[in-house]
Amino acid sequence: MLRTHTCGELNIKHIGQEVTLSGWVQKSRDLGGMTFIDIRDRYGITQLVFNMEMNKSLCEQARKIGREFVIQASGKVTERSNKNPKILTGEIEIIVDSLEVLSPSKTPPFTIEDKSDGGDELRMKFRYLDLRRNPLKKNMQLRHKMALETRSYLDSLGFFEIETPFLIKSTPEGARDFVVPSRMNEGQFYALPQSPQTFKQLLMVAGYDRYFQIVRCFRDEDLRADRQPEFTLIDCEMSFVTQEDILTTFEGLAKHLFKKVKGVEIEDFSWMPYSEAMKYYGSDKPDLRFGMKFVELNDVAQNKGFKVFDDSELVVGINAKGCGNYSRKQLDKLTDFVRKPQIGAKGLVYVKYNEDGSFKSSVDKFFDQEVLKSWTEKFGAKPGDLILIISGDKDKTRKALSELRLEMGNRLELRNPNIFKPLWVVDFPLLEWNEDSQRFHAMHHPFTSPKKEDIDKMESDPGAVRANAYDMVINGVEIGGGSIRIHNKDLQKQMFKVLGFTDEEAQNQFGFLMNAFEYGAPPHGGIALGFDRLVALFGGSDSIRDYIAFPKNNAGKDMMIDSPSEISEEQLDELKLKVVL
Repeated sequence: MLRTHTCGELNIKHIGQEVTLSGWVQKSRDLGGMTFIDIRDRYGITQLVFNMEMNKSLCEQARKIGREFVIQASGKVTERSNKNPKILTGEIEIIVDSLEVLSPSKTPPFTIEDKSDGGDELRMKFRYLDLRRNPLKKNMQLRHKMALETRSYLDSLGFFEIETPFLIKSTPEGARDFVVPSRMNEGQFYALPQSPQTFKQLLMVAGYDRYFQIVRCFRDEDLRADRQPEFTLIDCEMSFVTQEDILTTFEGLAKHLFKKVKGVEIEDFSWMPYSEAMKYYGSDKPDLRFGMKFVELNDVAQNKGFKVFDDSELVVGINAKGCGNYSRKQLDKLTDFVRKPQIGAKGLVYVKYNEDGSFKSSVDKFFDQEVLKSWTEKFGAKPGDLILIISGDKDKTRKALSELRLEMGNRLELRNPNIFKPLWVVDFPLLEWNEDSQRFHAMHHPFTSPKKEDIDKMESDPGAVRANAYDMVINGVEIGGGSIRIHNKDLQKQMFKVLGFTDEEAQNQFGFLMNAFEYGAPPHGGIALGFDRLVALFGGSDSIRDYIAFPKNNAGKDMMIDSPSEISEEQLDELKLKVVL
């Protein structure tokens, strides 16, 4: 070993010991006859001392060493006169008697400090340097600990961790696949898995009744802060269980992780039907850390001569408590916010409930005080409150108001990252209509079971069928979701028929699964939790990028290794492929 101790473990108990440390130079300071070097590894920082009077040549050698040089230093542990309580080794320092440069370093393109002067693109290009910074070290440590605790919890309940293939068959449902050409099978392609869905169902047929995997998955889709082209799932499946069994098991996992990793006891999960989430929050992943539930106003706001409301499918609003003193400038900014293309509202109506009991609105010439009073009564508003209203197409209006609600939550600092409100959203629609393809698509995936009481609607009214599906939501973040699966071949065939598959297409794509169901398939269901999102939530961040060692940017590129990139003509020829520009 090139070290006797790490740079984070020495303390007052080690005084007088001869030690050897190896690590990177964090910084150095020349103070006349003394030189100080802070040596760093992933465990911490220790101060090295060089004395010109004691060893002139060693001190001169130390002064030639730059930041991020890798060095080995030996010497005696002594007590520091000016102690540093901010670091673990702040009570001691090393009087160095031997120094060796193990590897020199160029000057880094940005400072390796907690707060770096490097921009995102630069730090991603030099990710191996960025990973030396303490914030990212803590993120990687958090990720490691959460993976360990996940395995520990699931192992304690009898789950087997089983690996499934990465080179699989492409399927038409869901997001776009990443495809891999096969050299040995000309003109044919593998796909990288978007999830191990069919394999974990086959494991249930095989009798492995409790499976899990912390698994890498791939989706070729547009990126944002909480998406990457490759991501990690806590993927799980169970046999002989009901929906409630699965929710209880994985609510237990969430509580275990919060307690073991964050030292936080979270409350029991509430349950909310999808229909209620959309009606009152305009989102299937509502943030319950604050109120502002939607209130619909069609019955009291329409047929009063205000064409904007009268021509709308939905008139709906929220009550921003205590915001009745908002200025015209603040209200204009909110109007500009909802008019952004990504929000999509045409405008915003406001009603101020004044302290004297009167009302001031942006539509005073259309509605008298009595009508405005009836609106505020529906909201349970009090003097000093501000009502914000949007109208239009039902789905678009709810989506826009949901974004406004979150924006107000941010502006009023109601989304406290240290408060956790967990939720199960249940009873999703089984299917959703796609205008472009003019057919139904599976809202979750084609193997999700309809609720028993809705099976008779599969052909007569497929849009009204509810799924035995559920999502885990914490603080407005969809952590993951799952469902009870179809385990009956006939019901699965019926599902494929509703989705527009011919018998031949269904057999070609999923025949292996349907055939397996003929050999004794147990009732089963499962869930997949987004591990990256879960770690980011625990770390208090909206972005998953800093919780992945080597992420891609928003264009799906790895700036460090310059990927994706072109491949050689020889490789293309081997694969019988041609690039057409």
